[in-house]
Amino acid sequence: MTFRANHLLGIEPLRPDEITALIDLADRYANDNRAGHAHKDVLTGMTQINMFFENSTRTQASFELAGKRLGADVMNMGMAQSSVKKGETLIDTALTLNAMHPDLLVVRHPNSGAVDLLAQKVNCAVLNAGDGRHEHPTQALLDGLTIRRAKGRLHRLSIAICGDILHSRVARSNIMLLGKMENRVRLIAPPTLMPAGAADLGVEVFEDMEKGLKDVDVVMMLRLQKERMDGGFVPSMREYYHRYGLDAAKLAHAKPDAIVMHPGPMNRGIEIDGSIADDINRSVIQTQVEMGVAVRMAAMDLLAQNLRARRKENQSVMA
Repeated sequence: MTFRANHLLGIEPLRPDEITALIDLADRYANDNRAGHAHKDVLTGMTQINMFFENSTRTQASFELAGKRLGADVMNMGMAQSSVKKGETLIDTALTLNAMHPDLLVVRHPNSGAVDLLAQKVNCAVLNAGDGRHEHPTQALLDGLTIRRAKGRLHRLSIAICGDILHSRVARSNIMLLGKMENRVRLIAPPTLMPAGAADLGVEVFEDMEKGLKDVDVVMMLRLQKERMDGGFVPSMREYYHRYGLDAAKLAHAKPDAIVMHPGPMNRGIEIDGSIADDINRSVIQTQVEMGVAVRMAAMDLLAQNLRARRKENQSVMA
């Protein structure tokens, strides 16, 4: 099997062939989903637990739907009412869950590295649904699938990632995935929202939106993450939109067939003009949501195959 990972904690540990294998399978699931074909037997008899320590609509719903389409028993844990709120440590929570013998654990957590710590304490496959500013691997994978379906390939493209780079785990995962797949990546942001040493990531860095967008194939906008800001990162929302919000005038500097992306939720009139977001000829934002289900189906399918293989091997050793 090309995909050998035990967990999906980030893009960083994945090889290009593993990324391709996962996206290939997700592409088939996307076609099957559109055709109304179910795959109820893939995760039959397996239990999926979703633990979201941060609020989420798209990601949690997408993972839940993906698990159910594959036949898993899916449980959503209400972390706001969990024992964590009563003082239980993350490790104790992991040990408690492990005693329930789940097969797939989907975790979103506000602290970077928390999902990796959980993975070290459980005997099941763990999927990172976003941890702090660290990574959001399935978002990058669904973005990659969306780009490939729109452009016919996922290599040697010029891709601009624009906006709040500093606070974005989506940007971090996409920078790694797109770099591994041999694309030219540009980061566009005000200096206050650009990470220190960004140029060391193998990307081009721009402060000017129009220069950064010149002749790109893909424009990937990011949400302005005001909940992670504790200071004056931008002078005002009006000024931010004027300089870094995507409108028709700025988009005109990209290639005529450039596609527009956004991971959501969108702040219309701040990060992107509503007419651009809704332009069926340029925007693939709704396709990103659709591809999210397919990518998460593929990720859980591959991890479940590896989990079954490990358990079978352990049983043979014990016998």
